[in-house]
Amino acid sequence: MLPTIWSKIRKEFTIWSVGTLPGIVAIVLIVLVRLSGALQLIEWVTFDSFLRLRPSEPIDQRIVIVGIDEADIQRIRNYPIPDREIAKLLRTLQKYQPRVIGLDIVRDIPVEPGHAELVATFKDIKNLIVLEKVIPVSIKPPPDLPPEKIGFIDYLSDDDGKVRRAILGINRPENDKKYAFSLPLRLAETYLKAEGVKLSNGIRDRQAMRLGSTELPRFFPYSGGYAGGDDFGVQLLLNYRNGRERFRTLSLQDINDIEAANGNPDVLRDILGDRIVLIGVTAPSIKDFINTSAIANLQPPGKIYGVEFHAHVASQIVSTVLDGRPVLKTWSQGWEYLWIVGWGVLAIYLGRLTQSPLKNLVYVAAASLGLVGIGYAFIIGGWWIPVAPALLVLVINGAILNTFYQYDRFLRFQIEIRQHTIERTFVLIHNGPLQTLANILRHVQDQDLEPNRLLEELKNLNWEIREVGEYLKLEALDRKESLRLGSGLILDLKIPIRDLLYEVYSHTLQRNFPSFKTLKVKAYSFEPIEEQYLSLEQKRELCQFLEEALCNVGKHAKKLTRLSATGKQNEGWYTLSIKDNGCSICSSYEGRGTKQCLNLAKKLNGKFKRTCLGEKGTLCELTWPITGRNWHFARIKRNFKIKILKGRLGG
Repeated sequence: MLPTIWSKIRKEFTIWSVGTLPGIVAIVLIVLVRLSGALQLIEWVTFDSFLRLRPSEPIDQRIVIVGIDEADIQRIRNYPIPDREIAKLLRTLQKYQPRVIGLDIVRDIPVEPGHAELVATFKDIKNLIVLEKVIPVSIKPPPDLPPEKIGFIDYLSDDDGKVRRAILGINRPENDKKYAFSLPLRLAETYLKAEGVKLSNGIRDRQAMRLGSTELPRFFPYSGGYAGGDDFGVQLLLNYRNGRERFRTLSLQDINDIEAANGNPDVLRDILGDRIVLIGVTAPSIKDFINTSAIANLQPPGKIYGVEFHAHVASQIVSTVLDGRPVLKTWSQGWEYLWIVGWGVLAIYLGRLTQSPLKNLVYVAAASLGLVGIGYAFIIGGWWIPVAPALLVLVINGAILNTFYQYDRFLRFQIEIRQHTIERTFVLIHNGPLQTLANILRHVQDQDLEPNRLLEELKNLNWEIREVGEYLKLEALDRKESLRLGSGLILDLKIPIRDLLYEVYSHTLQRNFPSFKTLKVKAYSFEPIEEQYLSLEQKRELCQFLEEALCNVGKHAKKLTRLSATGKQNEGWYTLSIKDNGCSICSSYEGRGTKQCLNLAKKLNGKFKRTCLGEKGTLCELTWPITGRNWHFARIKRNFKIKILKGRLGG
């Protein structure tokens, strides 16, 4: 029992090693390639695709964009927009009591006419945030404004030109001790202050930013699909708002038209009151664009205006704090690479599990779809996990390693065929020419073989040897469905085992062995076995076993008068017995034939024995559990009953 289990374990380990080593190499290579940054682009594309495919979100009602479009520029007939127009717009908006106003228009130098009016407006409007630019080329804010009314508009583009993160705060290049905050953060901070939410340092990460109880996860060089990204300052992965309309947008003309048409301040107060109002340029000719592929249905494709970008950042902060909208988080590097390795190991298992390239393709495809679905579900929940490298290692190991397994299986199959051919050839020679030769030698030693008879036996031997070669040719064409006996008879293995055993028995007894000439009683009885319990190969080996046992009787038994061959079923076991009453010499030596019988018993999970009955002959017996039953349980049960029977007989 234990040797059999150990043999199976060793065989399974050997098979696993065929695909495991290449699989581990593939996993290590994918990890190294990812660490080098070569997979960044494909991970960014996957990330953007998941964000773009999310369900549409409703318009963020807390934010209104006032965009100066092409029609406004044509109406004013000047660009940059004069200070007077900006001042007029600011005072108009302030009438309707927005919670905070953000001006995303550069005003570091006067743009006449109306500069003095604009300066006065800046001082009068307390909830106004204006812009500056800190890196790489600075743009100064309007003069004489306190720091809390200034926010920078700088952003970072990745190597593919897309923007996936926002800079919330940074040390000023000219003075590291002074800290600058972004325009969107200033807007969100001012808006949330009215809700009783204050900005402070993080608890888990002291360098992160915390608004109330919400700590914004800080970007690190290896966050998500990044490999060595620039993490200066405090950065935040952008969870763009998705949908055909993200924010309500009004032009200058829209505001004028609403005022003129209604004359009722409540209309614009309902639109602008208690909201974040962002003023910027939405004219395509000015080309104030941010590139992104994380939002669906953009016009122009892949671009949003700069003012909308700042609206997305402010919206993300406010909606995260007040609504619990997911902020994008990432796993630590350890968990990310454990995840990738896990999918690589799964692919190795699938390659071993499947028995055909088609099944493997189906399994790998199903696992790939599952992986993509998991990655998408995590994005919905606010987690960016490494999908692309995991998918890559899954496909590589799942598809390629199956080739290794299939090739190894092919080689093992070929080896098994060669081994079976060798074994069958030996059995054929042993039960045919060798038996004839042994008979000739015995007669020669006894000096009872006449020259004419010797010549006849030698002719038979020559014929049998030639027949071996011819049979091997046929065996190569149809090695599974036929069996050639030593007598030259070819049997069809597809017929029932009961009939096969009878054919083997009757034709073997017709062979010219001296011991068969003294036989008086020839008895046989073979109980049938259901066909599904025996394979063709098992039928072949059982017939060869019977032939070998009968030939041994014919060659070695003396004074033989009785020979019986039986096959019986008993409680799930089948016993094939050959018993004779001839005098023979019993020996402990295991010849090739005995080893073949022991090997057959091992294959059948049964047992073989050859017992000398003294002067009464020899018993050759093969016992095995019928396939389809729990042979181990059956053996225990059988042995238990034997012990009980012996106990009763002993009593």
